[in-house]
Amino acid sequence: MTPTLRTERLLLEPYVPEDREDFVTLFQDPRVSQWMGDGTAPEAEDRALFGRIFTKVYAQNLFDVWAVRRNGCLVGHAEIKPTDTVQGHEIIYALTPEVWGSGLGRELAGAIVAYGFGTLGLTEVYATVAASNSASLAVLDKIGFEHERDIAEDDGGTTRVLVRRSPAAQGVGGHPVGQVGHA
Repeated sequence: MTPTLRTERLLLEPYVPEDREDFVTLFQDPRVSQWMGDGTAPEAEDRALFGRIFTKVYAQNLFDVWAVRRNGCLVGHAEIKPTDTVQGHEIIYALTPEVWGSGLGRELAGAIVAYGFGTLGLTEVYATVAASNSASLAVLDKIGFEHERDIAEDDGGTTRVLVRRSPAAQGVGGHPVGQVGHA
């Protein structure tokens, strides 16, 4: 079961059915969806995706996926899941444009990474980011991700594969960036 996590300014908790409209609004915003998967999907597909969070992801405990809230409002989406693309666990996150530039991206990504290292016991966490998404690349660089390789996409674009290794895996003491507490 996906646990509830807290950071200084964010609450990450499992989605509830009442989040559907905010979820669809987030995924339908082209400023957000341009960086996710194949871009903006038809609204019906995003509604079906939201439904599968309950009928498949949560029901089968496939991976962790969170509604990201600030001051009680849904401001984002986050996941950590195993993927074949990176042969390991990948973090995925999105925030509403209204909170961009506030440091919440770093806080959110750091929390997911800390959860992966601390709770899941991972030694590496990956992220895949469009090479043209300079904002996400900068966020991930600030929390210690390093470029591993590039993937040439069918549409001519490039996806960067980034990796963050746990301090324990590197033989370094201390705690991961983005300390996170369970609620």
